[in-house]
This record gives sequence, structure tokens and C-alpha cells, in this order.
Amino acid sequence: MNQPHRHEPLIKLDMVNLHFGQNHVLQNISTELHKGCITTIIGPNGAGKTTLVRVILGLLKPDSGTIWKENNLRIGYMPQKLQVDKTFPLTVERFLKTAQNCNQEQMQTALNDVGASLLLKQSIHHLSGGEMQRILLARALLRDPHLLVLDEPVQGVDINGQLELYNLISRIRDERGCGVLMISHDLHLVMASTDHVVCINHHVCCSGHPEHVTNDPSFTELFGIKGSEQLAVYSHHHNHKHDEQGNVIPEKEHASSSSHKGCC
Repeated sequence: MNQPHRHEPLIKLDMVNLHFGQNHVLQNISTELHKGCITTIIGPNGAGKTTLVRVILGLLKPDSGTIWKENNLRIGYMPQKLQVDKTFPLTVERFLKTAQNCNQEQMQTALNDVGASLLLKQSIHHLSGGEMQRILLARALLRDPHLLVLDEPVQGVDINGQLELYNLISRIRDERGCGVLMISHDLHLVMASTDHVVCINHHVCCSGHPEHVTNDPSFTELFGIKGSEQLAVYSHHHNHKHDEQGNVIPEKEHASSSSHKGCC
């Protein structure tokens, strides 16, 4: 995975709050999403991850705070899973057409991009878990998005398929230069597949590069992971150094630089 570079923001959230009745679901959430940067939201069940994404998508309006979005921002959304009545005949081709007014060439290009070029005429009911996730990703790409929003993108996929999908997401980011926002419960793989982590439990507990976050006391307390156990959560081999925000420090600056503002 490429290391994050300086890129302009796509979305900025500043002190966003949202209540459901008496339940303060989002508490003073401030974060940014950047072009070319993979950002992953992690947190326990009920922490407000899905609610935060719905706010970012514009499906929910916060009670207070501000949300800035780049002009004419296009977002491609990949849901966690899709339930379709098995008695309803639906091919991949017809399913893709429900997302965007697209032609055959555009659909085939999107399928090629996700490694599913032979599935256009297949019934979605006959797809494996990994194939279905690729089709959902292709559907999101048909919008030619500036930002991809992926809700549990490896849901229902075996370990080898998960690795392939995370590598695919990184490649799409590299080739298209889009930003990526993921929600994930899977700490073991996602921490090696992202540039920036936002750990929430209704509020932002900690954020930054995965190496920084996994050593944050808030992360340790929230997930009950201590000391050497963190090595099982995040493994990333490299020959460079990061500052605490996760930005790569050029080799000549290793000895003198401890802060470098990057994209995330």
C-alpha cells in the first residue's frame, strides 16, 4: 500500500453532534476525508460508526456542527450487504443499471476494475460472497466517485478473499486517486490496509496512522489489547518512519523532524 501524500480535503466535519431522543449518538465529531487517502472508522458495536457515515452521505442531518464538502463531490457507496428475494430474477447487468444510467462499455469497465469481468450476465443469486462484494464495489465505481464509502467491504468473505479485496481497494485508490472511507470491525487486516484510522465510541477516542492509534491508551482501553498483543492487530513492514500523525518522514529528516502535516 502506498503511503499517504499531501492531498486536498474532500469533506470536513467540525464538532458534529446528533441525538436520537435522549441518546447522544455523535458527540463533537471532528475529522477530515482527503483525496487519495484511505480512512477507516473503527469502534465497538453501537459506537455510532454507521450513523456517522449516514451523516457524511447526507442521509442524516446533525443537530449541531458544520459539514463542508468539496463542490460537486461525487460519492460512490458500497453497502455492507444486500438482501434480494431469491424468487426475483436479477442479473449482474440489471443490478448495475439500477445504480447509474450506464452503457455496456461502462459496466464492463467497472467489472474489469474489480476483477469480475466475466460476471455481467450471471444471476446475483449464484455469486459467492467475494463475487458479490466485487459487484457492489463495481456498482459504486459507476459513479466515477471522488470518494468511495465502503461499509464493511469484506463482510462474508473468507480470509484470502479479504486480503484480495483490501488490495483491490488500495489499487483502485492508487489508479483513480479517489478518497476512500471504510467502516470495519476487523482490526487484524484493516489496520494494514489503511492510511488513517478514526476510532470512535460516540466521540473520537483517537485518530491517526495505524501505528500511532494502536499505541494510544484509548485504543488499548476500548479494545482490551495490550502490549505485545498489538502486534497481532497491526503488522506493517517498511523502511521508513512516520510522525505521530502517520505521515512519512523523508529519510533526510528522520533525525530532525517530528511533525509533518500530510493529507490525513
